[in-house]
Order: sequence, then C-alpha cells, then structure tokens
Amino acid sequence: MAAQSSSTFVNPPNYTFTSHRLHRILHASDKQPIVLVACGSFNPITYHHLRMFEMANDFVRQNTNFEIVGGYLSPVSEEYKKPGLVRAHHRVNMCTLATEQESSGLMVDSWEAFQNYQRTAVVLDHFNYEINTILGGVFTRDGEHRDVRVMLLAGSDLISTMSEPGVWSHNDLDRILGRYGTFVIERTGSSMDQATDSLARWRNNIYPIPQLVQNDVSSTKVRLFFRRGLSVRYLIPAAVIDYIKQNYLYLDDGSGPEKEKGKDKESGEAERDSGSQSQL
Repeated sequence: MAAQSSSTFVNPPNYTFTSHRLHRILHASDKQPIVLVACGSFNPITYHHLRMFEMANDFVRQNTNFEIVGGYLSPVSEEYKKPGLVRAHHRVNMCTLATEQESSGLMVDSWEAFQNYQRTAVVLDHFNYEINTILGGVFTRDGEHRDVRVMLLAGSDLISTMSEPGVWSHNDLDRILGRYGTFVIERTGSSMDQATDSLARWRNNIYPIPQLVQNDVSSTKVRLFFRRGLSVRYLIPAAVIDYIKQNYLYLDDGSGPEKEKGKDKESGEAERDSGSQSQL
C-alpha cells in the first residue's frame, strides 16, 4: 500500500509514534498483516472499548486470512466541538493507563489528540505512513518484507452514519472503506444490516462482527454515574477511576472549565464520539 508523502503530516510538538507493542515479525507468512485503529473521544475509556479489540481478534483469527500485528486507540482532538469533552491530555493519559494495565497488545497514539481536528481518513493515512514508511512495515520469519494494512475498528452506529447523505464525503468514504477497510462491531440498538447495506460498493472491505454478549456500556452513562455519585467500578478500569477522581473530572455536565471551545467540525464527516459507539 503506497504511503503518503511526509509533507502531508505535521506532528504535534514532542510527538513520538508509539510502537513498543507492534509485532514486527509475522507468526504466519501466508497471512496479511493488519493494524486496527479505533478513533474516538474515549471520554472516558471503558471496558467496552477494550472488548472491541478482543472481539475483532477472535473474528480475525476464525474468519479471515489476516494477522493482527497491532491495535491503537486514537483520541480525538480537544478542538473537536463536543460538550463535556475533557482536555486531550486527560483522555490520552486515561487511555494509556487502561491499555498499559489491562492489555498486553494495545497502544495509544496521541497524534490526532494534540492538534487541530483531523478527519478519520487523514488519521488512517497517518498510521499508514508511520507504520509502513517510517518503520518499514513488518517481516516474515524468513526476512521477507510486508506492508501492513491499516483498518478502522468501529461500531455499527458510527458506520450507519456513513450511509446518510451529506454526512461523510465520498472521497473520505472511498479512502476509509475502499483503501483501508473496517471491522464493524454490532452495537445494541443499531441494525448491522442497515449500517452496511447502502455501502455495498465497499462490501468486500467491510467485516461485520456480531456482539455475542450484549454490552451497552457507554462513556455517556459513565459520566452520568460520576455526576450522580454512583459507582462505576467494573465499567471502566480501576486506574482510570483513580485518575478521574484525582483530577476532578466529570463533576458536572461539561459547562465548567474542562469544556473546551473547540471548532466547527469539517464538512464531510459525521460527529465521531468513538470508534465503537456514538454515546461516548
């Protein structure tokens, strides 16, 4: 897969691409290496976000000829105009705590978080550039080079917005679904068929994943629980709970100092609460 020119991307100050858990050697040389990227607010991250990757891993292993060599969370910029969105460094820190303590393979990339709002297609281009151009892709056990395919991991409710006229630009959809592809996690209350039927031209690059254990935990509900003084234990990682309490986050509805002014979303892309679900 051809990489983007380095001039396409401007990195935030002191930015370094995280790759310490990226598998550089394929276990099976006959499989295509892929990296899964979940874009979203993660406001805050929940166990359901982490479960997305586990569900995708099971599906990939049992139903495809792919091999997952890495998984990333990409928190959205704080300039994304969304009420109640806490500062980017808080969300990056919470995601990092969750992935480092609850996962052996997931990573957090802060490129999107610490700059102006970036469209999903551009974020995927960034991952493709960092992994295949800067790092040089991956290798088989025999030393044969392989480019990594970057793929979006998202929920069926987010994907359903892609079929709504005027919400996403055709060029962006063609890059996301045509060039990269996506795994779509079934979301409670959102029809998988309706989410993908009108995207038939990219059907071969859309992989629906049924949610065998229904889970409607959302960041919206977690924030509501915090405001009401209710327990969120076992809904989000313990380290994230401690961080939220230590930094006095989610004490109100977002009208306080943590609410960022933001900027209008660029035309051609839907409101993106999370790579997995819209109530985040």
